[in-house]
Amino acid sequence: MRLYLIAGEHSGDTLGTGLMQALEAKVPGAEFIGLGGPEMNARAPGIRDWVEEAAVVGLWEVLKKYGYFKKEFDRTLGEIKAARPEAVIFVDYPGFNLRMAKAVRKAGLPTKLVFFISPQVWAWNQGRIPRMAKMLDLMLCIFPFEKPLYEAHGLRTEFIGHPMVKRLSEARIDSPREDNLIAFLPGSRVREVEKLFPACLDAVHILRESLPDARFVVSAASDKLARNMRRMQGDEGLCTIETGSVYHLMQRATCGAVASGTASLEAAYFGLPYCLIYKASLFTYLAARALMKVEHLGMANILAGEEVVKELLQFDCTGERIAAEILSFCQAPSLRETLTQRLLDMTNSLGAGDSHALAAKAIADVLGHPS
Repeated sequence: MRLYLIAGEHSGDTLGTGLMQALEAKVPGAEFIGLGGPEMNARAPGIRDWVEEAAVVGLWEVLKKYGYFKKEFDRTLGEIKAARPEAVIFVDYPGFNLRMAKAVRKAGLPTKLVFFISPQVWAWNQGRIPRMAKMLDLMLCIFPFEKPLYEAHGLRTEFIGHPMVKRLSEARIDSPREDNLIAFLPGSRVREVEKLFPACLDAVHILRESLPDARFVVSAASDKLARNMRRMQGDEGLCTIETGSVYHLMQRATCGAVASGTASLEAAYFGLPYCLIYKASLFTYLAARALMKVEHLGMANILAGEEVVKELLQFDCTGERIAAEILSFCQAPSLRETLTQRLLDMTNSLGAGDSHALAAKAIADVLGHPS
């Protein structure tokens, strides 16, 4: 069985690798080709590593690389037509992948089209769901509220739970929170850190006066980002900058500030009291505000249906506002305890940690492979 996978970000590379492993167990002898990252390429040389070029964020940033993406789109469509795989599996990355699904379906290939994981069209344009239902054979979703949205339009959909649950459950530590430890998680991309870390440093300057005994620890997603942040904070050394310890930090810190994205849901899983921070280029921010159809940006708040976690977005993402939120946590243990319990209750709805196995079974079923 030949399967063509397309992942365009590092997170998708990890998701795709887990899915490949589960499919190998479910469909012995499956052949994997397509686009992904270093992890997928290491597992199957037929997966071409392109994520360093493909993983761009923001409308303006994508437009600047239009020529590159057009070339890769045409090349990928040509590969799919030549390979005629039993299925094309789209791993997140909706901007590219939804267009590719439309093009493959238009080409009339007898290929099953599977989307893993559900794109968040409910946040941007629910009007796309009927069109997706005509294109796709199977939708694999990771949030429980997504399944009825797609099924209402006749799209075969399976709720598989969130892939992060298994990884995070294995990262749990038996350690109490440290009263004076405050965490900052300013993102995993260079541009994101460049926007958010200065505001975090401003917050630390303010907090040092009210919390003289506090320790400020910043989690860097890579050594490169750690070097950039050390350069940005200079010789003053306001913060300790760590790499490779983010899950421990989320469980040890008394509270913190976390960039919008995967880390904010991970922090919620561990019950870290935090405020959500987000800042982008003005063009990207205004475009996002115009397109968003949901009231909140943070997934914890979307799942809860209200602002459980304070969102400090764009112009509100300042050192003063971040410091005020953190100070309120430090001065009110009952506030921290209440938020922690709400976050833990909310993340209990994200499955039991077997999402890749459930995804592999659903894909095997839609392909008619015996279970």
